Amino acid sequence: MRIYSLVVLILIVVISCKNNTPINRDLGEGEGIEYEEYSGEEPTTPEETEVYQPVPPKVIPFAENGVPSDAVVLFDGSSFEEWMMVNDSSEVVWHLNEDGSMTVKDKTGDIMTRKNFGDVQLHLEWRSPAEVQREGQNRANSGVFLQGLYEVQVLDNNDNDTYVNGQVASIYKQHIPLAMASVPSGEWNTYDIIYRAPEFNEKGLKIKSGTITVLHNGVLVQDHVEIKGTTPYIGWPKNPPHGKGPIKLQDHGDNSRVSYRNIWVREL
Repeated sequence: MRIYSLVVLILIVVISCKNNTPINRDLGEGEGIEYEEYSGEEPTTPEETEVYQPVPPKVIPFAENGVPSDAVVLFDGSSFEEWMMVNDSSEVVWHLNEDGSMTVKDKTGDIMTRKNFGDVQLHLEWRSPAEVQREGQNRANSGVFLQGLYEVQVLDNNDNDTYVNGQVASIYKQHIPLAMASVPSGEWNTYDIIYRAPEFNEKGLKIKSGTITVLHNGVLVQDHVEIKGTTPYIGWPKNPPHGKGPIKLQDHGDNSRVSYRNIWVREL
């Protein structure tokens, strides 16, 4: 009994010591978040809390053509050099317009970047045609797919109701946007997207969900939402293991006539 009591006492001491270690997580009801770097004796001079390394790199926010100096330009209106057709990796056959934009060529297929990406800040501009045709999901429908799998919806929702988890700026079939912030049909919209990729273990199981933040014309419409998996039209989200992947733009196959311009990305 004495040996058993001693073992129990040692376990209690060990557990107690572990519980007293400051940790950066929610400790439960009635407790708060503690940070290990702020434990111990509190500093008494300002110098003790000043940090000089690492020095953040300098980025010119509006460099050539208004693009950040560390960005990869994916489309500036001059060519489809950074893109290829999804179905056969051939040269892009979408319309290259004189105004520096591109327009989906109906029923030719999706396009994707030749380069693969992980975590990114993505900027692009898109426009629905001024001439309104059809309604619902068949009016100026396209989409921006991160890593080729996770769709931010492009759609003309002006006076055009549809299911809200499939409306403009939704994470398709997963997250309803916080607001509908579109400009009038025929004018240029902007998407600024912060994307963090999901993580998978060696067994191919997802161990950390990806997240997406979206600003639509400068309005926050997706606030660091969890990617629950792929964004299929039918069925549940799936979570196939993957690494970096392309950015994809959708041909919805219904003469959507969506145009894109000024696409750039910063790798995070």
